[in-house]
Amino acid sequence: MSQYDDRFTSALQLAFDAAMQYRRGVHDTPAQPVDSYAQQLQRWEGVALPAQGLAPEQAVQALLDRVPPGLRAMTGGRFFGWVNGASHPVGLAADWLTAAWGQNAANHLAAPAAAAAETVAARWLLELLRLPPECSVGFVTGATMANFTALAAARSALLAREGWDVEADGLYGAPPLTVLVSEEAHVTVYAGLQYLGLGRRRVRRVRAQADGSMDAADFERALGEAGVGPLLVLLQAGHVNTGACDDFRRLIPLARARGAWVHVDGAFGLWARACPGRAALVDGVEQADSWATDGHKWLQLPYDSGFVIVRDADAHRRAMTAAASYLPAAQAAERDPTQYVPELSRRARGFAACALLLHLGREGVAAMVQRHCELARDMADALAREPGVAVLNAVVLNQVLVRFSAGHAAPGAPRGGEDAGQVDDALNAAVIARVQADATCFAGGTRWHGRWVMRISVIGFSADPDDIQRSADAIRKAWRAVRREENIQFS
Repeated sequence: MSQYDDRFTSALQLAFDAAMQYRRGVHDTPAQPVDSYAQQLQRWEGVALPAQGLAPEQAVQALLDRVPPGLRAMTGGRFFGWVNGASHPVGLAADWLTAAWGQNAANHLAAPAAAAAETVAARWLLELLRLPPECSVGFVTGATMANFTALAAARSALLAREGWDVEADGLYGAPPLTVLVSEEAHVTVYAGLQYLGLGRRRVRRVRAQADGSMDAADFERALGEAGVGPLLVLLQAGHVNTGACDDFRRLIPLARARGAWVHVDGAFGLWARACPGRAALVDGVEQADSWATDGHKWLQLPYDSGFVIVRDADAHRRAMTAAASYLPAAQAAERDPTQYVPELSRRARGFAACALLLHLGREGVAAMVQRHCELARDMADALAREPGVAVLNAVVLNQVLVRFSAGHAAPGAPRGGEDAGQVDDALNAAVIARVQADATCFAGGTRWHGRWVMRISVIGFSADPDDIQRSADAIRKAWRAVRREENIQFS
């Protein structure tokens, strides 16, 4: 009879102690890793795959001896580089249990507890996001797979209306499917279209407004030109740079009147539904046919976690179900997780979702979203007071776009005839590099309307006013240093 081997206890305890030490100290850790990728590789030079395995604690210690200098403080309060959640401690604790329990969440027979946890968490998510209760929910790795899965359901449903079984017969000879998407759609939407054979280039792009949301007038024009065949419309809740949301109240009825399937990429913006103070931004989004969002962003679940939500559960199952003689068939009252996601073998993501939703509750999620939006506004206000700094977006959610410019400076160092935009691009790159080197906080850059800008995403659960103040001070300090180097003075 097999028994637990006590030789592993010291390795488990070592890992737990190191994890706790890291979490206790992460808020005082520099935002930038000490090591680069190349330096991390160097730490593994000379470490060969052993013929005889190491003792358990030695194997864990090998990681602890090398990895920490290459870790970025993503779970701290001053990480603003991407829209990354901060792995809430309650979700982390549940994730530890998930790993310890070692359940393969492929189906309800193999892992009944995992399947039940997903069923419960799915019901709570629909309630929290105020989406139709009849929707099906799949627990995937993130918004990329959530978009892919929803688009697969859309493809199935739209072609089934035309008498075509895409799951059985593929796309060869299938009726052509028209896709309308904003020119500012996120890359994961295009990835999903690519994976499904619908193509990234053959979509019809709709113009975006200045804030990145879809232009309604151009959308109406595109609808009129789309013809009479099956139509897929892709909208967005939360532009990755500005946080702007499409006008769902206007756009979705227009699309549905045309018979379109409407999918909403709401990786982080869909969570505005859970916050009374921000819900108006996504009013009408509940009229869509499918939605994609992340759990590891605003819900703060550990990586990886995403949710695909589909109104037509039959289309969802049809697009995802894999039939095999060794897989159990679900009964009418049973929810088989395999029918809603691309994977068979996978992590039991429902445990952490249940635990964190129980911990936060409706009011806790709403308060967190509201607090992050207010902190983003505070960051924008603090930076906008500095000469030469402009906030480029209306801070409606948690995203702040900042541009550093010498455009209104007093005459200083000669510019050599360079284009002013190119000069300012160089200034922005220099400020971003200096902020990252200083490592008080982490912020990254992006292209916006053809210009290089700093993007700040406030979404870590522990971020507080002190983190915002310290970070704003560090960014202003970096800008002042660059101005001194370039002899830029403001009168």
